[in-house]
Amino acid sequence: MKLFVLIFTSLFFTVSYSYSQNFEYFDTDKEVLWGINKNSWGGLLGGGVLKFSNKISDNQFKTIGFELVNIKHPKENRYTSSIGYGRTFIWGKKNYLFSLRVQYGRETILFSKKDQQGVRINAQVAAGPSIGLKVPYYIKYSRNNRMYIENFDPSSQTFNNVIGSASFLEGIDELSIKPGINIKAAINFEFSPSKSTTAIEVGFLGDFFPGGVDIMPTAKEYSFYPTAFITLFYGRKY
Repeated sequence: MKLFVLIFTSLFFTVSYSYSQNFEYFDTDKEVLWGINKNSWGGLLGGGVLKFSNKISDNQFKTIGFELVNIKHPKENRYTSSIGYGRTFIWGKKNYLFSLRVQYGRETILFSKKDQQGVRINAQVAAGPSIGLKVPYYIKYSRNNRMYIENFDPSSQTFNNVIGSASFLEGIDELSIKPGINIKAAINFEFSPSKSTTAIEVGFLGDFFPGGVDIMPTAKEYSFYPTAFITLFYGRKY
C-alpha cells in the first residue's frame, strides 16, 4: 500500500509542476544508471536494473534498459517446517520465474533543474521483449525416514513432511525459457548536483507471457503480471 501511495503522490507532484517546464539544466549527452528494484510481485527485493540514456533533443533522451527481476505468485507464502529445525519453504510452489527484460523507450523532461541543487523530473515510456526464465523449485522432503530432494507434487507429498527449501542450484540445470513482452511507464526524480547521479524512479510495468506460467499449479495461472515498482538508481553523466 505504501508503494502505491508513493507512486500516486509522485504523479500528482509531476502534474502540478509540468506547466513550469525549464530545460536549462540538461547539459549532458549520455547517462548510465544502475539500480535495485522493489515491486509488488517481487518480494523484499525485486531485482537489478541497468539503463543507458542518450540525448536526442533539448528535452528528450532515448533509453535502452535491461532488468532482471524475480516474479512471485500472489499466493506464495513461506512456512516454517515442523521437522526441519526452523527451515522454511513455500508450499505449492513448483517453479521460480525470473524476467529478463530488454526495453527501448523515450524519456522526456517534465520539470528541469533551475540550479544544480534542484530536482529534475522526467517521464519515461518503454517497451520490449521479456525472456521468462523458469527454474524448478525443489524442497527437501522426508519419506520413510529418509530425505529426498523433490519438485512439488501434491499427489505424493504432504505439508507436514516437508523439511525445507532445497538450494536454488538444484533446478538450475533444468532452466527453460518462456518468451514474452513488457511495457513500462514511469516518473524519474534525479537529485544529484554533480556528474554522479542519484535518482528514484516510480511507475507501473506489465509482463505478458502467452499461455501463462505454472509457478504454483494448485493456484490460478497468470499470463499477465502487472506491477507497481520503485527503483533506486545510481550512475554517471557524460
